[in-house]
Amino acid sequence: MTKDIKIAIIGVGGVGKAFLGQLASYIKKNSSTVSISVVYISRSSAALISRDYAPLPLTTFVSEELDAAGTAPLAVPDLIQFLKSSGKESILVDNTSSIDLASTYPEFLKAGIHIATPNKKGFSSEESLWTAIFSAAGNNGGSGGYVFHEATVGAGLPVISTIKDLVDTGDEVTKVEGVFSGTMSFLFNEFAPVGASGAPKAFSEVVKIAKDAGYTEPDPRDDLNGLDVARKLTILARLSGLEIASPTSFPVQSLIPKPLESAATSQEFMDGLPNFDADIGLLADEAKKEGKVIRFVGSIDVPSKAVKVGLEKFDISHPIAGLKGSDNIIAFYTKRYGDRALIVQGAGAGAEVTAMGVLSDVIKIVARIK
Repeated sequence: MTKDIKIAIIGVGGVGKAFLGQLASYIKKNSSTVSISVVYISRSSAALISRDYAPLPLTTFVSEELDAAGTAPLAVPDLIQFLKSSGKESILVDNTSSIDLASTYPEFLKAGIHIATPNKKGFSSEESLWTAIFSAAGNNGGSGGYVFHEATVGAGLPVISTIKDLVDTGDEVTKVEGVFSGTMSFLFNEFAPVGASGAPKAFSEVVKIAKDAGYTEPDPRDDLNGLDVARKLTILARLSGLEIASPTSFPVQSLIPKPLESAATSQEFMDGLPNFDADIGLLADEAKKEGKVIRFVGSIDVPSKAVKVGLEKFDISHPIAGLKGSDNIIAFYTKRYGDRALIVQGAGAGAEVTAMGVLSDVIKIVARIK
């Protein structure tokens, strides 16, 4: 019997567009075993709605089609009712970073609607929301929909699934350490590369290179404040069994000079950043004299319940020191693996790999649907 599944997609930015393309290919390849219809596509200001539940065309022109449709997005209760009225299993794909939408996940799950998302906000905000999501979800034997969020940490890298497999099979995670931000990885691989010769680049110069290349957020302060890494650490710490109140409940080092925290615009911040190059340059020089490099990392020490995010020195022979480009590296130390960590490494950012992580979660849900 062919499974019949309806999908609602919210968010058609870089990740959303990449996801649409990958989903279209998956549907075409698996049409003989599963019938998947995308019946709702929206962004903040417009929506495409298939009132008769016929599949919407998955084209590269979705943004233009949304503009032409002139239809407002459905409110959450109406979207839940729309999906339930199909009489079929349904999946919400949230490709946004909206805390408002993430806060409604328990409502979707209680209604039996499954969720696949790269949105970190629902899993790294207040602990009460984390508890509400997984209390409603069917992942742990409950009656609600399934929820998967692989791409909330490491994009398409198998980070969430790895730590869940370790914990679910009875292993005990003792420490997690790594570079969790593609942006921060690129910045410090450029700023303090291993074996570099010649005059080093100033930190402000590297930030500008990264910004111009699209590696940072439009306002680089959204990367340099360390909160993105803190959210990822919050998720992994909770999966390791720690009770973490929020991403601001443990030490997070910000690389934004205090006088520039209140800069009115991104450009004002960028213009002022060269005035503070000497500070971080001194740290890099000190590390170099010790045969080390500085990297922006996160770490979780489970026995001591210590979580922190910030700059650390690493010997040039250390795997973290040898990263290239915007790669992530996450090392899991456990009772079974001992001092020889289980390491996950690779591209940890980018629309295509993030969309792959979301699609893999959709496939997991499809496999679990009876």
